[in-house]
Amino acid sequence: MKSVRVWWAVAAGIVAVVAVVTVILRPESAGPAASAPVASPSTPVASPSTPVASPSAPASPRRTVASPSAPAPSGAVRDVRSEKVGVRSRDLTFHSPALGRTAEARILLPRGWKPGSGPWPVLYLLHGCCGSGHLGWVEEGGAERLTAGAPVIVVIPEGGPAGFYSDWLRGPKWETFHLTELLGVVGKEYGAGDRRAVAGLSMGGFGAMAYAARHPGMFQAAASFSGVLDPEASPQGVMEIVRSYGFEPGDLWGVPGGAEDVWAAHNPRRLASALKGVWLYVSCGNGEPGPLDGPAASGDAGERFLLAESRAFVDRARAAGLPVETDFYGKGTHIWPYWERALERALPGLLEAIDAR
Repeated sequence: MKSVRVWWAVAAGIVAVVAVVTVILRPESAGPAASAPVASPSTPVASPSTPVASPSAPASPRRTVASPSAPAPSGAVRDVRSEKVGVRSRDLTFHSPALGRTAEARILLPRGWKPGSGPWPVLYLLHGCCGSGHLGWVEEGGAERLTAGAPVIVVIPEGGPAGFYSDWLRGPKWETFHLTELLGVVGKEYGAGDRRAVAGLSMGGFGAMAYAARHPGMFQAAASFSGVLDPEASPQGVMEIVRSYGFEPGDLWGVPGGAEDVWAAHNPRRLASALKGVWLYVSCGNGEPGPLDGPAASGDAGERFLLAESRAFVDRARAAGLPVETDFYGKGTHIWPYWERALERALPGLLEAIDAR
């Protein structure tokens, strides 16, 4: 009987996380037409010169993270280009040594911005897995509308369909790309300062809390919307997502049973006490069809599972004496209308924490 219960717990985790993947596999809507594209190559931004290991380099199945606050060193980025695609919008691209390819981010500039101005507060918006990618925040999440009057630079980077905002044991170095390479480029190109907030949905909610906890002092505010805040609650589900994109299940953080230290070092619930001094916001629905769902919506097992993870994270943070603002709003599934509303509700606190009101 005990083995059956264990198997059921693992199976339930897989079903729950794969349910999230299924729900958010939505085709990208066409983006706004580019207006007067202006390409502006820039001087490469210098960063530490230690080379990044090849994605195919072998790694021990039990790899200890030496310092949660130190991404892997990266070589100098190059071929930086900023293309104007709207009044406020720029598409930033550059060659990322951490990823081994050209990387992308959408930038939303504040009113009054001009070259050489700053330093400006910065809001990072992180996307979820498996479908719409980083432009979902603009095309479906209302990011441009909601931040229109705020004196803040909004940075919306790509994070891979299942990158989990981490430097993989065998694969891409997303944490280094975001927190070493991109951070430097955004500062040089747009005048981004050191007052930073980060928010994300689903996998991006994981990224927001993990980045803020693993890098104390880097972010003054962090928000999770339907976030994966306790990945150890369903390691098989996480590894199934990784496997579905052509990687080996252990390429991300190793396989539980031989890499517990790596999983723990990336688990927001375990790292919650490191968030002292960070303004925290957590929201999630209960998976039942709600007011923003269509008439044909059905129950969402993935959102229910993420609600349990979100509550576990909040409990751990509060046990450590940290204030957390929550919005467990009851009925609602794992879709964009709820995340757009969540960003609107969280935005005043995020902006106040970085002096961008």
